[in-house]
Amino acid sequence: MLEDDGLASQRTVRNLVLTGASRGIGHATVQYFAARGWRIITCSRDQVPPACQQDTNWTDHIVADLSDAASTQDFLNQTLDILGDEPLHALVNNAAISPKTQYKERLGCLNGDVDTWREVFELNFFAPLTIARSLAPALGKGQGAVVNITSIAGHGVHPFAGSAYSTSKAALSALTRELAVEMARIGVRVNAVAPGEIETAMIGEEYETLIPRIPMNRMGQPLEVASAVYQLCGLDFSYVTGTEVFVTGGQHLY
Repeated sequence: MLEDDGLASQRTVRNLVLTGASRGIGHATVQYFAARGWRIITCSRDQVPPACQQDTNWTDHIVADLSDAASTQDFLNQTLDILGDEPLHALVNNAAISPKTQYKERLGCLNGDVDTWREVFELNFFAPLTIARSLAPALGKGQGAVVNITSIAGHGVHPFAGSAYSTSKAALSALTRELAVEMARIGVRVNAVAPGEIETAMIGEEYETLIPRIPMNRMGQPLEVASAVYQLCGLDFSYVTGTEVFVTGGQHLY
């Protein structure tokens, strides 16, 4: 029988690194892990809300812009200093950007400039790759897990998510599979969670039109994504790697 992850975390402090922590899915995921005794190290472009800074398990937050390679490296340097010789048990690559045009239109292949595409890929794809590579030794020491937050938009044309965002998330899905094979050699599992329409600040009124396309006939909540991420990092999922879990209410089936 597999040991209960909640009981294990009470005996041994488990370390989580998560990007994009200041709001939405990332913020909910931090709260979910912290409530279960994990020690949390995070980053985002913004400071976390003061109320969240009072959580004793949320020990370190680093302000960093992961669309900038130098800022990403600075975040990694600080994270490695914080960890020291301690193992890392989970890495959640959540930070992402989905820009619109100046007229708030969907950024497609034929509008917008290529530099914007590069910025999207730097944050949504290259940052997860760089972070996973740099933290691989600590993850190996902890026999840890990586969870990449992909998207339903990476598996089909989405009416509102831009082309740069969608293709970067498709690339992240492929990266998840490749990392799963390579990091298995050091005892690290790599999976992905692909959310659908989740009620966060990224969701506008126009998304209401998508609800009829969702079999469960509602949008999801950030905590429903957070709980899926948590399960993928736990011992009950110790033989699961290279998998992408769709948290979409069934929307991905169409």
